Amino acid sequence: MLGSMVAGRRAGELEAGAAPGTGAGWLSPLEAWRNVVVASFLMLATLPGRTQGLGLVTEPLMRELGFDRVAYATWSLWATLLGSVACLPAGGLLDRFGVRRAAVAWLALLACVVAGMAAMTSAGVGLFVALVLSRAIGQGALSVASIASVGKSFPGSHGWPMGVFSILMTILFAVAFVVVGDAVQGQGWRAAWRGVAWGLAGIAAVAWLAFRDNRGEPGAAEAGVDGMTLREALGTTSFWVFAGSTALFAVATSGVGLFNEALLVERGFAARDLPTFLGVSTVASLVGQGWCGWSMRRWRPGVLMGAAWLGYGASLAGLATAREAWQLWAVATWMGVSAGGVTVLFFSVWGQVFGRRHLGRIQGAAQWLTVLGSATGPLLFAATAGRWGSHAPVLWTMAALSLGIAFVAAMATGARSPRVPGS
Repeated sequence: MLGSMVAGRRAGELEAGAAPGTGAGWLSPLEAWRNVVVASFLMLATLPGRTQGLGLVTEPLMRELGFDRVAYATWSLWATLLGSVACLPAGGLLDRFGVRRAAVAWLALLACVVAGMAAMTSAGVGLFVALVLSRAIGQGALSVASIASVGKSFPGSHGWPMGVFSILMTILFAVAFVVVGDAVQGQGWRAAWRGVAWGLAGIAAVAWLAFRDNRGEPGAAEAGVDGMTLREALGTTSFWVFAGSTALFAVATSGVGLFNEALLVERGFAARDLPTFLGVSTVASLVGQGWCGWSMRRWRPGVLMGAAWLGYGASLAGLATAREAWQLWAVATWMGVSAGGVTVLFFSVWGQVFGRRHLGRIQGAAQWLTVLGSATGPLLFAATAGRWGSHAPVLWTMAALSLGIAFVAAMATGARSPRVPGS
C-alpha cells in the first residue's frame, strides 16, 4: 500500500524517464524515447521468425526445394513449439546482461541463420534447424527484448511509450512486408532473404550505437530498481489474467490471420475484398494503439483489457454473421481497434504491475504462452472447419469466451505495486 501511495505521488516525476530524486541510474527522457525507436526496430527484426514473415517465402521455397505442403506445415508447427522455449531463458539473459548486449548478440545470430537458410539447396535437417532457430531468436528472444526494452526504459507508466512503440512497429512491419514481398517476386526468395540478413546486421549496428541500458550494472543489479521475481509474479492473479487472455488472443488472431480469405469467402464475400479488409483493420489498429496508450494514464489496465476484449469479441461475432459490405468494414474496424488495445496492454502492463528488476523473466514467461497460443490457433480453426464445414463454431466460442475474459480482466485489481526506489 505504501508503495502504491509513493508511486502515485511521484508519477509525474517518473513519467517519461525523469530521474527520481534518489539519483539512481535512470535514463534521461531523450535516451528513454530513443530506446522506444530502437525497440520498434528490434521488433521489426523478428520478421523472419514470424509466421507472416516466413509466409513471404514459403511458396517459392517449397517449390524450389521440392517440399511437401503437409510436411512443411508439420515442421513449422514443431519449429514454433520448440522455438517458443527460448522465451524463458531469454528473459533471464536480458535481466543479467542488459538489453543492448543480449539483443545485439541475438540479431547477429539471426542474421547468420537467415543467410544460411538462403543458401540451402535441399529440404533436410539443416532447414528444420534453421526454422527452429529463426522461431527461437525472432519470435522468441528478440520479441522479449523488444518489449522489455521499453518497460526497462521508463520507470513510471508505460502507456504512452508503448502506444508510440506499437504505432512505429505497425508502420515498420507494413513497409517491410511490401519491400520484402516485392523482392521475393522480383529477385527470388534467396535474394530477398539475403537482403533481410543484411538488414538484421544493420539493426544490430543501430542497437549497439543508439540503445542505452539504465546506468550502473545491467539487469538485476540496476541501482535502486525493485520489483517482483518471476515466482512471485506467477503466484498472482494479474499475471494469469493478462498472460492467459493474451495467449487466447493469439489463438484467435493466428487462426483468423491464416485463414482470413477462407473466412471472408465463407461469409459470401470475394477474395478480392481481403486486401481492403486487412487495410482497414491495420489503420484501425493504429487508432486502438494510440487510444490505449493515452488511456493507460487514466484507467486501470484491467478495465482497458476488459473493454478491448468486449470489442474483439463483438468483432468475432460480427465476422461469423456478416453478410453486407458495411458489416464487413465495421468488423474490420472493431477488430483493428480492439486488437491494437490488447497489443499495447500486453506490451506495457508487466513493468507497471510487477516492477523492472526481473521484467525480462516475467515477460519471457508471458511471451512463451502467447507463442503457444499462436501455434495452436490455426490447428483449432482448421479442425473446426474440417469437422463442421464452417469456421462459425470456433468464432462463436471465442466470442463467448471474450465476455468472460472481459469480466475477469475488469475485476482484476492488479498485483502489488512495484516498490519505487526510496519508498
